[in-house]
Formats: sequence, structure tokens, C-alpha cells
Amino acid sequence: MEIRNFTNEDRKIVKQMGNFSILEYVKDLSVSPYNATAQYFMSQMNVRRRQVVAKLNGNSITLQAGALQWMTGNIKVETNVKGAGDFIGKMFKGAVTGESAVKPVYTGNGIVVLEPTYKYLILCDVGSWGNSGVTIEDGMFLACDNNVDIGITHRKNISSAVLGNEGIWNVNLKGNGIAVLESNVPEEELIEIELNNEELKIDGRQAVCWTTSLDFTVERTTKTLIGSAASGEGLLNVYRGTGKVLMSPVAPTNSLFSSTNSVSAKAADPKSNTLGGIIGGILN
Repeated sequence: MEIRNFTNEDRKIVKQMGNFSILEYVKDLSVSPYNATAQYFMSQMNVRRRQVVAKLNGNSITLQAGALQWMTGNIKVETNVKGAGDFIGKMFKGAVTGESAVKPVYTGNGIVVLEPTYKYLILCDVGSWGNSGVTIEDGMFLACDNNVDIGITHRKNISSAVLGNEGIWNVNLKGNGIAVLESNVPEEELIEIELNNEELKIDGRQAVCWTTSLDFTVERTTKTLIGSAASGEGLLNVYRGTGKVLMSPVAPTNSLFSSTNSVSAKAADPKSNTLGGIIGGILN
């Protein structure tokens, strides 16, 4: 089989890691007179369509449900369900994380191309995050090598679960392989902070992903409720221990992404309100 004009001067492979590549529409020509101007300026600001391309050479990959656009070759598609008990466990994971419960597994030889998205795509070497793996924000998972384990991790205390705006459960990836993540913020802008038995305090949901072994809590800015209220900061997300945190320099927005072909998107809520600050103080 020969595939022609898949890449050209307008559609280019901009990054590759393992079996995955990112195809970027440097110039999107599939426009009409009514949206050509908007598309042009979007492209200038790096708001472009991107697609994941996976080349299989007898190996397997796992995708988010509904992510496939087309594929070619001798490829077999199965679910990642191994039995009734495994199905119930995956249903629970899907319910608490907001991810699809069943994710298809593609095995064989050929090419798999995912749906285009305006979100930014990050190729993540899961093994570089250590034995505990990496915890990612809800809705970020898109694809991974099949030897990457997709699990869940939960908060260690009530304050972080209820008031951290991060949810009680998050997706945890661990193992040795590559994962593809969808982000509202380009990888080039993410700040990497490496902690060595230290702590990081963030005002809002700017942490995109972090080492799973880090202890995450939500705490007052000062020791007293009155002091926290007077400071105007309220609650802070606190990460303690040894590991890494990828953080957005600004509060991410998905007002555009929610209307595009992204597989999933959730609104960012960067600050807690005053009532939340008071409740957080009591719980802490």
C-alpha cells in the first residue's frame, strides 16, 4: 500500500517519540471564505489542528474511545477488558475519573491515525517519572503504548479532594512506554519544577501533571482563617516530596477547545471562593 500526500509543506510531522508522531497543520487550507481570516490568525498564534499518527510493527497501543480517524494495514482491534471482574473495575475507574471505561487496543502492523484536535499534544515518556508513574489531569489521556499501565490514584485527605478542584480520583500512568496527552497549554510553555523533599504551593489548578508519589493537599495561605481571608489568597494546592510537577504559567482555558474535535475537555476553575476558603480552613 502506498500513501501519498499525507504530509506536505502544509502538514508536517513536528515531533516523534517511540511509535507515535504528531502531525501538525502548519497551514490549514480546508477553510471557507467565511472563516479564512480567523483560521489565518489562529495559525499565526499556534492554534492549529494536530493529529497523532502511530506506526505499529507487531506491537500494541491503547486509545481513548472514539479517538480513531482511520487506519490501514493488518491491525486487529480488541477491548482492554479481560473478564467480568475487570469490566466492573474499569467501569468504576471510568465513573470516578470521567474517562471512558473501555479503551480499544490496536495490535498488528500498519498505521493508525487519530482524530484531529485543536488541543496541544504532548508525548510523555512515562518511565521518566519514576516507579510511581505520573498523575494527569482529567481528560488528558489520548493514547499510550500497551505496556503502560492505566490506573487511578485518589486523594489522601478530604480537603484536597473536596476543595482542590482536582477531583477525588485522577488517572495514573506508569510503566515503560510513551503516552500521548491532550493539553490546553502548549508543551513549550509548561514549567517543570523538580522537588527534592521539598514543597510547591500553587494558587489554582495550574498543575498539569505530577509524580504520583508526591503528597497533594489543600491548605490555607496562613495559619489562621482570618489571616487567609485578609491575604486574599484563600487556599493553595500544595505538593510535597520528591518528584516533578508540570505547571502552566497561566490558568488554562478551554473555551475554544470545548467546541472542537478534542476527545474530551473540562473547564478550568483557577481559584476557590471565599466560602471554600472558610470550609477548607475548618477541614484542615
